[in-house]
Amino acid sequence: MASNRPMEWNGNYSSVTMFLLLGLSDEKELQLILFPIFLVIYLVTLIWNLGLILLIRMDSHLHIPMYFFLSFLSFIDICYSSSISPRMLSDFFEDEKRISFIACATQYFFVAWMGPAECCLLAAMAYDRYMAIGSPLQYSAIMAPGLCGKMVAGACVSGFLSSLSLTVSCFQLYYCGPNVIQHFFCDLPQIIALSCSNPFISQMILLLVAIVVGFGSLFVILLSYGFIAASILKISSGKGSAKAFNTCASHLAAVTLYYGTTLSVYLCPKSSQTMKQDKVLSMFYVIIIPILNPLIYSLRNKEIKEALKRLIKRATALYQSE
Repeated sequence: MASNRPMEWNGNYSSVTMFLLLGLSDEKELQLILFPIFLVIYLVTLIWNLGLILLIRMDSHLHIPMYFFLSFLSFIDICYSSSISPRMLSDFFEDEKRISFIACATQYFFVAWMGPAECCLLAAMAYDRYMAIGSPLQYSAIMAPGLCGKMVAGACVSGFLSSLSLTVSCFQLYYCGPNVIQHFFCDLPQIIALSCSNPFISQMILLLVAIVVGFGSLFVILLSYGFIAASILKISSGKGSAKAFNTCASHLAAVTLYYGTTLSVYLCPKSSQTMKQDKVLSMFYVIIIPILNPLIYSLRNKEIKEALKRLIKRATALYQSE
């Protein structure tokens, strides 16, 4: 393994300058099959999310808080997927999936930034749905553009600070020997397991971020849906109740998918068998969910469909006029 472990001399010790990623699979034939699949997934993720952002920006009927938050969710999904997919795709053609210490730290920084930011944004979207259903008359006054902007900025800053603290605490540890990361991207639990120094501080910071940002956001989401359920029960007509629930269905599906997979990855006890399961679940929340989110929010959304029809009609009229 010495040849697979790039080192540089540092005083009395040698330090790791390169990590090796195991990837999704070490079977060459399977990798050749997976490459076109994940390439298509990545390209469709970019097209769908970017298309949704542009549609929301171009159609004035969609200039309301729900779609303002949705456009930023699409932006986060693009960043999330782009921090991992291009590297993973190139690694399918590599016998040794080497990644430098700096590149690994950079990749983890962006992954750790987008994760908490998405948690906070999902919480903001849950609060928005509560205000729309629980206080419809005051909704426009409460969810003013200024507040929405502050909520998005807060989500981004929370993600950035969480990522900065996690990345610095992880990559300032001393790495002197094993350099094989049991994953297809740089993730903190797999990285600190390779450390030759005590990772206690990194583990405590990870726990603190998980409690404050992860579970804090989940608490806001659950609390918002508790109030939403109470508000729906007060609606006398069945049609009104169904309409109120439908406005939350897409967001509830997105929350369930995201938190369901992330909690399964980071809370389940680890073993050699669960490492393979973790790869599949991690692939789901960092690669599959970004392609599912625009589909979830658009599939049964009449306003999105109407906006798309208006855009096509305008484009057709413009083309015919020329």
